[in-house]
Amino acid sequence: MLFSEIPGLDEVKKTLINSVKSNHVHHAQLFMGTEGSANLAMAIAYATYINCEEKKEDDSCGTCPSCIKFKKLAHPDINFVFPISTTKNIPKDPMSSLFMKEWRTFVLENPYGNLNDWANHIGAENKQLNISVEESRNIIKTLSLKAFEAEYKILFIWQPENLHTSAANALLKILEEPPVKTVFLLVANNLEKILGTIQSRTQKVKIRSFTDDELKKGLVSKFQMEEKKASQLAYMADGNFNEALRLDQEAEEDHHVFFRDWMRICYKKNNWPELIEWSENFQKLGREMQKSLLQYGLNMLRETLVYSYAGDKLVRLQNEDLKFVQGFSKVLNEPKVEAIAEQLNQAHYHIERNANPKITFLDVSLYISGVLKS
Repeated sequence: MLFSEIPGLDEVKKTLINSVKSNHVHHAQLFMGTEGSANLAMAIAYATYINCEEKKEDDSCGTCPSCIKFKKLAHPDINFVFPISTTKNIPKDPMSSLFMKEWRTFVLENPYGNLNDWANHIGAENKQLNISVEESRNIIKTLSLKAFEAEYKILFIWQPENLHTSAANALLKILEEPPVKTVFLLVANNLEKILGTIQSRTQKVKIRSFTDDELKKGLVSKFQMEEKKASQLAYMADGNFNEALRLDQEAEEDHHVFFRDWMRICYKKNNWPELIEWSENFQKLGREMQKSLLQYGLNMLRETLVYSYAGDKLVRLQNEDLKFVQGFSKVLNEPKVEAIAEQLNQAHYHIERNANPKITFLDVSLYISGVLKS
């Protein structure tokens, strides 16, 4: 991937390029960006530039042997580590190296995808993905070998938030004192979930969200989208490239319909039987999808609160989502929004830690029902 393939973010690109030109490539860097940002794409473009054999003033050449291999994510001196679990094809002892074919396809199709997308891609929808301690041992073993042909050996760790505590601790020494000409590029979305001891050993590279204009240009250039449609999606996605693609593909289905109908049932009288039925439906979604749905609910609550104060002016929604928020705002006030949001956050926390989804969902449903009727 080249810097030119990432829309906008010129200030970040300039900083990264200058670090290479001035020979100040830090051995461990943490690319921080919200979900749907260009943190993974930028890390790959940076790695491509570091090892490019014919560097241009503002980008990699894209044609040298190194760039060609990086473009396919098949260079022998780059390694990727990412959250995984057992799957139908790999029923035991999963390692990132066993998923490289799927990983290359996943990233090359959409470098802005999230953990839920990755879980679906490898057939692990119902499982919690993580990076195991065995993976860390494999990293140490891999990096003990010299680079095959490039100046730098580069290791990517995608979603280090999902490093098992033992795995994170096992990496501390090599992160602090890596082999010569070895670079760690950690790509994360949530700094709070990364151990402080990991953070302290890395140089942080903050990747801001896309502006609406940058996102629109990216959708037009990479996905040949009409400008009018791209502009609408960019506005609705609020800087999240992956969300823009999701909105394009899934428009009004899944999360919106589920959350809308869920709230309507919570508002009804004598809703016990239906809530129990919906808790069964929620359980069938799989943990990553469950967390994604709860996050969608939090986003809708935020938009409902914004609509209550500013009407259509600041709400970044259209069509069915906007209609729902307009109706939802009539039965909610600020204290109710805060109370429900707190419950959704807690549910997300518990689901992430393998709580029983059926019980968790029913519990939060009963609480929301009480708040909506109060």
